[in-house]
Amino acid sequence: MDSILKFKDIDSKLLTHLNACVKCGLCADSCMFYKKFSDPDYIPASKVALVSSIYRRYNTLSGRLIPSLVGAEKMSQEMAERMVDLLFGACTMCGRCVKHCSIGVDIAFVVRKGREMLAEMGLVPSTLQSTVDAAVNTGNNMGIPEDEFVGTISWMEEELRDELNDQNASIPLNQKGKRVFYTLNPREPKFFPLSISAMAKIFYAAGESWTLSSKYYDVTNYGFFNGNKREAALIAKNLHDEVIGLNSALLVLGECGHGSRANRWEAPNYLCKEYEFDMTTAVELTSSYIREGKIKLDPTLNKEAVTIHDPCNLVRNGGLLQEIRFVVNSSAQNVTEMTPCGNDNYCCGGGGGLLAMSEYNDRRVGAGEIKADQIRKSGAKVVVTPCHNCVDQLTQLNHTYKLGVKIKTIAELVADAIIIEKT
Repeated sequence: MDSILKFKDIDSKLLTHLNACVKCGLCADSCMFYKKFSDPDYIPASKVALVSSIYRRYNTLSGRLIPSLVGAEKMSQEMAERMVDLLFGACTMCGRCVKHCSIGVDIAFVVRKGREMLAEMGLVPSTLQSTVDAAVNTGNNMGIPEDEFVGTISWMEEELRDELNDQNASIPLNQKGKRVFYTLNPREPKFFPLSISAMAKIFYAAGESWTLSSKYYDVTNYGFFNGNKREAALIAKNLHDEVIGLNSALLVLGECGHGSRANRWEAPNYLCKEYEFDMTTAVELTSSYIREGKIKLDPTLNKEAVTIHDPCNLVRNGGLLQEIRFVVNSSAQNVTEMTPCGNDNYCCGGGGGLLAMSEYNDRRVGAGEIKADQIRKSGAKVVVTPCHNCVDQLTQLNHTYKLGVKIKTIAELVADAIIIEKT
């Protein structure tokens, strides 16, 4: 175990953040887990201290010789269980604490490093690891067989043709040379197929050249969450190679916060290469269609009050605050903001892989009460978010806290506002 915990190379970024934290506690009120449960272990700085204590014990001379004087602790069974519980089960790595840190400590990065330590020791929660295993072994995180996926797409294509009254409308599969390679969260074909036809309707209205793959269509990468970079790289490579194989010019990342971040910003680092094709998100592509007049929208078709839930990895950590609001305001008549919103919005509680870890369900839904209160106070009847993990968590919060709202993806909101002009 000692050799596993000893870093082979000095991680200067990690050292900088571990040494910078002064344990002032200003981050406490930014964390939904601490605000809900008032457990001092949930304070983000406490998680930094936890990782720091292990790092110092195995990677510094003072930690080896005088551990008690420098706060260095030996990895024991009790310590390992505490790290798993706090780093996996009480943090979504949403980054809200980072925005509130007076020094700028990247606490989410430190938590990810802690997860990497645990992954090296085989201490990833089994529920989260099984999600990664499914993606590695089957090509998607829900283990959907290819024939089942093709059947769902065929069914949704028929629905699309009926809605548009056009037998030429399609959801193309495995077509080479199309400009756009589109990806999905596997929860769409499994539980939310209408979001697939919604994006297909947008592509139809825009006259886009696009395709899906029936083998590697999964935008998610739970290797980003379990701390195993080798598995994250394999998942990323499968999607990369499929885009190359179908000779597409633009990889469009479906509505998934961590999937967009893991593919767009992390995957080139996982694979140690610059990608040969461009990447963008479904939100940005839809925004470009609107700006360029490729699709026409009538916001009066969405009359109910709409509020926006900002996915952490697309807004606070992804820079899409204004793009999301442009698309939503172009599609709905009455848009109201949560308080707080945008870069300061609270995580829904389902990020960081928590949705995959059933052992933390009560804690996850409990912490989500803060988001439920935000939604209730907004007065909105529709919550729109460009992330299917968020959709799942918000759906559970809607049921648990009896919010009485509708949860929609941005594609669904846009599709409801599209004006199809027949020629």
